[in-house]
Amino acid sequence: MTDQAPTMESEITDIPGKPTSASRTTLSHIMTHNDTNLLGTVHGGVIMKLVDDAAGAVAGRHSGGPAVTASMDEMVFLEPVRVGDLLHVKAQVNWTGRTSMEVGVRILAERWNESTSPTQVGSAYLVFTAVDADGKPRRVPPVMPETDRDRRRYQEAQIRRTHRLARRRAIRELRERRAAEGYED
Repeated sequence: MTDQAPTMESEITDIPGKPTSASRTTLSHIMTHNDTNLLGTVHGGVIMKLVDDAAGAVAGRHSGGPAVTASMDEMVFLEPVRVGDLLHVKAQVNWTGRTSMEVGVRILAERWNESTSPTQVGSAYLVFTAVDADGKPRRVPPVMPETDRDRRRYQEAQIRRTHRLARRRAIRELRERRAAEGYED
């Protein structure tokens, strides 16, 4: 889905903007034996589901209704997560377009029975599209970054969006060129 990006300061819209803090959320979950892979650590898919759940909640809050996952731009696992870890999945809207939003997620872990500081174990960027009752894209409020960190995240999200669109365009052009040359994929 393509989406025309408003500029942070100058876009005039009929939908009032929302500050970053309005939809920011944290989902916490204790990891158990049911969450493990064959190596005895928490399965990456379990973490990815928690990431998608937290990001979806943020996207729905920000957009004021249903929002669906359009893409997972990047998922990075920095450290293994173990049984007994209390996982904190922190999510916020970094950027908004006309109908889509980038949600940034930080994943932190700490032992459930210790009072040590949480360690960052991963991060992810997801793109959500707000949808109406018929599943069609609908407008979203612009996000209003509140802090220097929020403004940096907004700018970085714009860079990721530019790269996503350029990658899609390059792949489409390659496929069209190959088809014109008679290659069947």
